[in-house]
This record gives sequence, C-alpha cells and structure tokens, in this order.
Amino acid sequence: MSLHLSNVILHQLRKNDSDELIVNFRTECLENDTSTENLVAELHRVFNSKAGKGFGSFKSDSEFQIWLHELRKGGKNFYDFSQLSANRLKSELSKYPFADEGILVIAEYQSLATDYLFVAIVPSNQSLKVTEGLDISATDYLDLSKMDIAARIDLTSYETDKESNRYLAYIKGRVGRKVADFFLDFLQAEVGLDTKQQNQVLMQAVDDFCTDSKLEKEEVISYKKQVADYCNEQIKTGDEVQVRELSGELPPTHEGTSFLAFTQERGYELEDSFPGDRTAVRKLTKYVGAGGGINMSFDSMLLGERIFYDPETDTLTIKGTPPNLRDQLTRNQG
Repeated sequence: MSLHLSNVILHQLRKNDSDELIVNFRTECLENDTSTENLVAELHRVFNSKAGKGFGSFKSDSEFQIWLHELRKGGKNFYDFSQLSANRLKSELSKYPFADEGILVIAEYQSLATDYLFVAIVPSNQSLKVTEGLDISATDYLDLSKMDIAARIDLTSYETDKESNRYLAYIKGRVGRKVADFFLDFLQAEVGLDTKQQNQVLMQAVDDFCTDSKLEKEEVISYKKQVADYCNEQIKTGDEVQVRELSGELPPTHEGTSFLAFTQERGYELEDSFPGDRTAVRKLTKYVGAGGGINMSFDSMLLGERIFYDPETDTLTIKGTPPNLRDQLTRNQG
C-alpha cells in the first residue's frame, strides 16, 4: 500500500515486581525505513479489518487534544508527545483489572492522502526458531492479529472539520473488558457516530422503501440483494457505505422517487456515509435466529417456497432438508 511514515516509536508497558504497571521508554524515535514502514502499514491494515469499531471525537477540555495540536503545529516534538501519551495511558490502564503488558506503538503517517495518528498496545509473544547451527532459541514477536487496544485519529478530518463526530476510531475490544471506556478516558473523548444504529436505520429504510413501492416478492428479493451486494463489497474493500452512491445503483419507485430522496423526505437521519455492518446487512437476504438450542439461518427467498411459517402455532415447516442434515437425522432415527 502507499504509506508515508513521518514518526513512529515503541515504548513497553510491563508490570514490576510489585505488580504495578510501568513504562519502559525507548530513548529515541525509530528510524523511518522499510521495516518500520511495513510495521505501520500492517497495523493500518489490521485495524481496518477489525470488526466492531467505535467512533468519537475529543471533548472540549481534552488534554490529549492539546498535546496533539501542539505536535501538529510544531510546538512539541514527537518524542515528548509519545512520553506524555504513554504516561497518561499507563495511568488510565492501571485503573482496570485487565492492565495488559505489551508494546505501545505510536505512529504518525499518511495513507491515501489522509494523515493519521495511530496508538495501540500490541501483545508481545515468544516463539521458537532454529538457528543456523540447528539449535533452538526463543524469539519475541509482535502479535498484530491479537491487537484489540487501539485507536486511530483521522488527522485530516480532525483539522478540516472540527464538528465531525467520527474522526477518532477505536477497537471496542473483547466483551466485558471495558476497553472502549478506558481508551476514551485516555484520549478524553466521547462516543460519536453509532455505526450499528446507522446500519439498522439503513436496513429499516430499505424495508420501508420496498413496502411503499409496492414491489412484488421477487422484486423485493432482488432489490435487497442489490443493497446487500453493494454493502458487502464496501465492507470487503474497507470503504464506507455511501448512501448517495448506493441510491444511484438502485431503481427508483414507479413514481420516480430515488432511495436517497425517500430517506431524506422521511427523515431517517442517515449520515452521508458510514462503515457497513455484516450482521445487519446479512438480514437483508437471510432470516437468522438462535435460542432454545436452535440456531437457524436460511435465504429469505425460501420463505413461502420451501419454508413455511404458521404464526398461530409458531411452527416452521421445512420441505427439503440439506443433505448433510438429512443424513444425520436418518442415522439417528429411532
């Protein structure tokens, strides 16, 4: 990928003999060379691929924002900025029981004409390697795929649109770890764009558009598949769902109303663009449900064809089971 690296540094977060979290500071920034560029490029890629990201913006009294402003204006050098950030992160992280050890990476770079600041705690693990003399030795490595404490600030958006509620993106982390809470505290930021809610509103708008347009069943299935295909392609390429672009790929109503005009006239309050959510998009073309020991998913086009639902008896009838399921049922019959 095309990436221009400005600054990058590593500091180490570790626990001392008293089980207190401390920072081992690197004495200077890393050299900008092929290795560091590859590292930051991979961090950027992994961050893009992570599902369930949250978005936000700085609070007006954010001290981190002040440091960042000074860095960008040349009033503070990158090394001093990284030390202040590391100490603040350590203080916030120490308040939680999951105070992980790891390598703190802070990088300032440009990718595809957008400036970014990246902050993450990357787990450091050990692996075995065979030396030239065929001896076994241990080697440390950064486990980038396990990174779940990270934030990335779109500096270009931040500096050109102060009213934006989404220039800061962060990984929400594993359930129950409150990662989002402590990272927002560290950055002194607040939650902004709710991508899950935006996707749910989009799916509801698609449903309502199909209903108001009085489309036949086959037309509804085709229409929803077009929306799903577009959204899934955007997710796959790491691009956002653009409502205007999506509308341009969809046929208007019989009265000539576009999907975009429909969402605006009905007040759905959709952002111009937002990251797609696979779970929400999947419901356009599939019925999905789980509970009571049953986990079921089937294509929506099968309802009324091979799958029938009776709401009075709450009974689902399936005609023609999948071969592998049928084999299991047959073998265990009686």
